[in-house]
Amino acid sequence: MPDAVVVSRARRSHARAALVLAALLLATTGTSASEGRAADAPAAAGAGSGAVAGVGTGLGAPGGVQHAQIPLYQQAVSVLPDGARGEVPADAVAVYLAAPAAAVAGSRPATRVPDPAAAVLAAALGSTPTTTTPLGPAAAAHAADEQLSWLAAGDVPGQGGPHEELARAALLDLHSLTVADGVVVAGWSESWRYVWPRDSSFVAVALARTGHVDDALDVLDFLERVQAPDGSFEARYLPDGSGPPDGRGVQTDGTGWAMWSAGLVLAEVDDARRPEVARRLAPLVERSAGHALQLVAGGLPPASPDYWEVAESDVTLGTAAPLVAGLEQAAVVLAAAGRPAPAAAAAAGAAAARQAVVDAFAPTGYGRYTTRALPDAASAFVLAPFWGQAPVDGAAAWRASVPSMLRPAAGLAPGAGWRRDGVSWTPQTTLYAWVAAEQGDVAAAARWLDVVDAHRTPSGAIPEKLLADGAPAAVAPLGWSAACVLLAIDALDARRATA
Repeated sequence: MPDAVVVSRARRSHARAALVLAALLLATTGTSASEGRAADAPAAAGAGSGAVAGVGTGLGAPGGVQHAQIPLYQQAVSVLPDGARGEVPADAVAVYLAAPAAAVAGSRPATRVPDPAAAVLAAALGSTPTTTTPLGPAAAAHAADEQLSWLAAGDVPGQGGPHEELARAALLDLHSLTVADGVVVAGWSESWRYVWPRDSSFVAVALARTGHVDDALDVLDFLERVQAPDGSFEARYLPDGSGPPDGRGVQTDGTGWAMWSAGLVLAEVDDARRPEVARRLAPLVERSAGHALQLVAGGLPPASPDYWEVAESDVTLGTAAPLVAGLEQAAVVLAAAGRPAPAAAAAAGAAAARQAVVDAFAPTGYGRYTTRALPDAASAFVLAPFWGQAPVDGAAAWRASVPSMLRPAAGLAPGAGWRRDGVSWTPQTTLYAWVAAEQGDVAAAARWLDVVDAHRTPSGAIPEKLLADGAPAAVAPLGWSAACVLLAIDALDARRATA
């Protein structure tokens, strides 16, 4: 899609100035605005008006129940010279540097590097600029070249299709959230500017499958550095790797996700490098496998917080299923690393843990708990690309979870037990897109992707939440959602290639 300046209707008072600004820039400096959608772009059917409806607005629910009203904390993370990052305000007229027109055919790929001239002009016209950090033109141009070179070093999935621009935006999101080698923060808002093992595991797989294998390995190297000697992971870590930021404590699923990610990243490595890379991953994986085997020695693991990030007294599928997925992949990595005994132990543990999960969770339709039928997004974790073999009734249970999780903007909540505030969560919506693509349900995958695509921020970043009217809200971008978007589009590409 051609580059376009996108402004929220909540700031329509600045729109005319923004259009003048964009025209001046395009005519005189050769720069381009971000790869968002035009302000009058249609929303997905039944999903509201999204970003064009204004920042942080919500709709009142029927029956006097009020849907949540959550602001958009920022519309993107900007990439500044010398590797610095900055917040792009939600109400900014965001204009970024792009590839020179002569360098590409068709549309001109934008970056997340603010255009210095645009920032000065926006401020002069009374609009909020992309950044208030003074930028030298040469330094900004160098930063833009570096980001474009990074994009060119890999692949943009979905090329030539309806989701190509969404994939490019997701890659820009991941690059902008990468603050050092292997350090990908979950988001840029203060409480999200940490590394979650769960999120980073998904990011590593997305990077590997889009041609950035070395970056993916760096992400896993960071997890290996912060992992406890016993193989456990804290909920999140400071970006400098010095430890957790608080006492939130251990979250067991991180151990499973790290092993799972290592196996899927290894699968993207060239045959000639596989033994070397497997040996590089072996310390992370072997420690994780040892810890996981202790956790599932009696069948199901103990209760632990999972991706809901709340204390639990009962074991959840969101904790148990990732341990099965991780142990399956641990067996692959350790075998490739020339460690047959630990590989065999991991494979045996995976089989036993898998049976324990099926026995305990199948009666509740693979819901959140073993004690009651409560549909949950973790039902996706017993299917491909997580378990090597899905349980007989797993796919049906996953499909059956959708109605109770569906929200007004046509996205999903984390589960049927989640609060009824009208908010869709993009991590779960994009997770379902990926799982649908892996199951061969192309229509469902495209539908979930379309929901997120239609309701991104004015800069095109993928937010954490969508309000009842589709407006992007809270953190933007969110790395986990960007990763699932890329993986879903990549899986659709693979399906088309073999069709």
